[in-house]
Amino acid sequence: MSVVRKPVVLITGASGEIGHGLIERLAKDGRRPIVTLDLKPLDPPQAALVQQQYAGSILDEQLLERILAEYEVELVFHLAALLSTRAEFTPTAAHHVNVEGTLRLLEFAQKEGESHGRPVVFLYPSSIAVYGLPDLATKGRAGKVTEDAWNAPTTMYGCNKLYCEQLGSYYSRHYKQLAAENLSGKVDFRSVRFPGLISAVTVPSGGTSDYAPEMLHAAAQGLPYPCFVRPDTRIPFMAMPDGVEALLKLAAAPRQALGRSVYNVGAFNPSAEEIRGRVAAAFPGAAITFAPHEKRQRIVDSWPADVDDAAARRDWGFAPRYDEARAFSDYLVPTIRERYR
Repeated sequence: MSVVRKPVVLITGASGEIGHGLIERLAKDGRRPIVTLDLKPLDPPQAALVQQQYAGSILDEQLLERILAEYEVELVFHLAALLSTRAEFTPTAAHHVNVEGTLRLLEFAQKEGESHGRPVVFLYPSSIAVYGLPDLATKGRAGKVTEDAWNAPTTMYGCNKLYCEQLGSYYSRHYKQLAAENLSGKVDFRSVRFPGLISAVTVPSGGTSDYAPEMLHAAAQGLPYPCFVRPDTRIPFMAMPDGVEALLKLAAAPRQALGRSVYNVGAFNPSAEEIRGRVAAAFPGAAITFAPHEKRQRIVDSWPADVDDAAARRDWGFAPRYDEARAFSDYLVPTIRERYR
């Protein structure tokens, strides 16, 4: 008997910050059942919304083959990654997970596309870590940085992300280009370069931009927080719901509308002191001080003060709901306050 595989959406790294919101939105939409792959089990509320959880590594080829045999994956959200701070301590492990894991997922998507005869849409969250500005003076002059400028990352995480953007483009456009038959186009690779993402629902997990959410979570618990960057530090940020919405909106965009594979997105870019001011206004007892960590500061200083996201706004209608004021007043402060009440 032939087995009919069920069309599904696959989310790797689903137990992380982006995965929580993505699962809830996809489940609410109800168009496709959700299958997840992660080392950690989902929290019960998210687990109830998915059809199947696979516990394991994205490096496990047998596990990927099992998913390939059981399901027809039409859409991939590849969220699994080792984040920037941890990657600096374990660069080899970061390369294994962030690069080799992505390569295996792209090959998996290629096989799926060849199997069911239409492209697999592959969403890849990239990062402002792909940028590398040499000094603060250059950062100040650069203003809003476009996708194709200053692609000279100084971190392992940034190197991983930039290379995987290129891998995705290769699979989409040039895969096995010397083969007798045309095999490219089976993967429809699309990437969002995220700024610092701030979630009110999940606890910060080690990103180099996490000083913003760490301030909020510490203040809500009445804990002192020594911020690891200078007060004048400025990079772009985005509220997590807008990050999830960006992935979904790009996934749904017609291929012919997309002028590029990789898109900047941004929402607001306060200084660390301005963030501290908003946190202190919401939590008057907040004990936030500044104790810059020289090496982490150097990394953050190499990232743009802001990004140019005109292409995303033009090609697929990106428009964040939360500016800086709304992000704090309507989303972050009330949700985090309720969490620790």
